[in-house]
Amino acid sequence: MNPVIMPPPSHDQATRLRQLVLDKKDTVARSKITGMRSVAILSGKGGVGKSNLAVNLSLALAGQGSRVTLLDADLGLANIDILFGVMPKFNLGHVLRGEKEMADILFRVGERLTIVPGGAGLRELADIDDQGQAWMIDRLSFLENGTDILLLDTSAGLHRNVLAFAMASNLSILITTPEPTAIRDSYSVLKSLWQSTGGDLNVGLVVNMAQDKNEAEMVAYRILAAAEQFLGFKAQYLGCILWDAAIRDSVRKRRPLLLGGENTVSVPCFKDLAGKILGPQTEIGEIKQNRDEGSFLRRLLRQMARREVN
Repeated sequence: MNPVIMPPPSHDQATRLRQLVLDKKDTVARSKITGMRSVAILSGKGGVGKSNLAVNLSLALAGQGSRVTLLDADLGLANIDILFGVMPKFNLGHVLRGEKEMADILFRVGERLTIVPGGAGLRELADIDDQGQAWMIDRLSFLENGTDILLLDTSAGLHRNVLAFAMASNLSILITTPEPTAIRDSYSVLKSLWQSTGGDLNVGLVVNMAQDKNEAEMVAYRILAAAEQFLGFKAQYLGCILWDAAIRDSVRKRRPLLLGGENTVSVPCFKDLAGKILGPQTEIGEIKQNRDEGSFLRRLLRQMARREVN
């Protein structure tokens, strides 16, 4: 049974939230490795703006000079293509079956952002043998050779494959909103991650659709303090994306907000989050040593095979 999530923080509790963030810095090992970093975008439920955040965050990262690859890893409702206003005919499944080359399925946004339509093709990763894995890793090696940041937009909830993505990535970003159901489900995700890893996972929380920063901090405190109290699991608060009617309009137009050149209220939020991910001076930019053993693809295949056995 999930614990009762605590009430919004007082002034003293808000101070405690900041301390939770600072304490996390001491638990993340510094790394001098400068290879590709992988970031899994998670949510406890649908409707919290996870894919929109992944799309605009990828554009913000590319806008700050990083080579970004955005992999649509939502096995059930892949929709990155819709948000960009494109209709790719092929996805990663066609590559895994040998029907298409990687170059045939990609679409690019500017010079530094590459989109990989994944969809149902990702389910096939857990079914291939060792020889097939070696072949696939060779085909997908461009993800690590030509990418600074790999973003994975995963399915809502915490299904078996979503957990594999999170455990293989250097950082998992959990998206919630101020809605009570989203808060509850976010805690459930943290609980599942803790049960699967013993807390040995780099997790950051982002509050989406917040009316202001104070509301976002209250939501973050309720989730992070409960996770620390009942699980002993310390996650990070990465910030918020303020509610912005322009985001809703951008979905209708099928043109991401950060492609439109607008300077609406949420745009600085995406850029600030991108800066935290890229900043080497913060705990976000550091990589746990045990995430650095082998490539992301090898870690992912190992985790997916483990989930299949279990």
